[in-house]
Amino acid sequence: MTPLNAPITKSDLILERLTALHPKSIDLSLDRMWRLLRVAGNPHHKLPPVVHVAGTNGKGSVIAYMRAMLEAAGYRTHVSTSPHLVRFAERVRLAGSIIDEAHWAEVLERCEQLNGDAPVTFFEITTAAAFMAFAETPADILLLETGLGGRLDATNVIDRPALTIITPISIDHTQYLGNTLAKIAGEKAGILRTGVDVVVSRQLPEPARVFERESARLGAPLIRHGIDWQARDDGPHLRFTALDADLTLPRPGLTGQHQIDNAGTAIAAIRNLANFSVPDQAVADGLTAVDWPARLQRLTGGPLVAQAPDATDIWLDGGHNAAAAVAVADTMAGLARRDPDKRPLSMIVGMLNSKDPAEFLKPFRDLADSVFATAIPQEAATWQADAIVDAGRRIGVPVGAAATPMAAMAALRQHYEGSVAPRILICGSLHFAGRVLADNH
Repeated sequence: MTPLNAPITKSDLILERLTALHPKSIDLSLDRMWRLLRVAGNPHHKLPPVVHVAGTNGKGSVIAYMRAMLEAAGYRTHVSTSPHLVRFAERVRLAGSIIDEAHWAEVLERCEQLNGDAPVTFFEITTAAAFMAFAETPADILLLETGLGGRLDATNVIDRPALTIITPISIDHTQYLGNTLAKIAGEKAGILRTGVDVVVSRQLPEPARVFERESARLGAPLIRHGIDWQARDDGPHLRFTALDADLTLPRPGLTGQHQIDNAGTAIAAIRNLANFSVPDQAVADGLTAVDWPARLQRLTGGPLVAQAPDATDIWLDGGHNAAAAVAVADTMAGLARRDPDKRPLSMIVGMLNSKDPAEFLKPFRDLADSVFATAIPQEAATWQADAIVDAGRRIGVPVGAAATPMAAMAALRQHYEGSVAPRILICGSLHFAGRVLADNH
């Protein structure tokens, strides 16, 4: 989602054409991916060692920490993540840098020509194009995030990754993955491979049992949070312990108590990555240097910030499901407890219509002083503001409607005029966060 006044690029035009190759945006299967990779010369067989990451929440943060640590140790790191915030090319990092426009357009066009008119989903063909770019650019490692699920995800074509990671599992994408934690965990476990270690983040009991069962069935050794490793908040530090380690490290550079676990997952993965040497100092440097926008990101400038009440404190987060809302609400509650000014919490919320706004808003029920809902600008699959208002009112959250994020900010400025400036949380969707970042540049 490019800024409103940004020029249309060649890759934008190609990406637009690619959306027409399949009637569905999501159609979980590997057959189309195998076919396209064959005609492309099997680039997935020419990649550097791959770390494959699945889960519901925290995948991108874990990858961001790992990238920072590996690069601090001098390794050239490819990264594939999704979705993007402002430009699609953010999803593809080649040996440390976001792929440049000309290179991305060339690879996309080549992949489009190889595919012809054959049916393929947008995610499948863009993943294949990314694999082509990764295979053709030297690097030491590829950090690969699944798009949705695991078993039938387009990324699940890697025969033998160097390591797999499962981040926390919660209810999300039930129309594709199943409506229970066990079913969702079973789909995510599809990335496990015989003889390949799997680092497992903190899990609820039901998914944990699924991973234990699948690990035993496949012979994929588990490295589990709470059993094989532990990360905990130690005041100004992060304390990481394992059977062979007891490290006192800097606090993670990303805000939120949940980032302690995400950072711990990354450290456990780094320590169990065969044939890579990442000194403790590089781990520490990576923890502080990490960069992952729209994950409790503090906004300090731009047109939207200029419209806010004076001296306010503005945070942006892209979490979109109930588990993410709990983590963000816990962070906001922690900030409130430590705030000598006792600033009230206000929210600006925009959500995709595939998500449940009532479930997302519940953790903020006794926390938010005011909430304004708005549609996500330039997004066809958005909830309109009135739908979020109705959902909030059903669960006792005071929600008002605003036409745009800027209008919501103007309403907050008026609402708090002459009183203590609020802490403002802009949240509900990575798509919404991306639009905010694009328009606030």
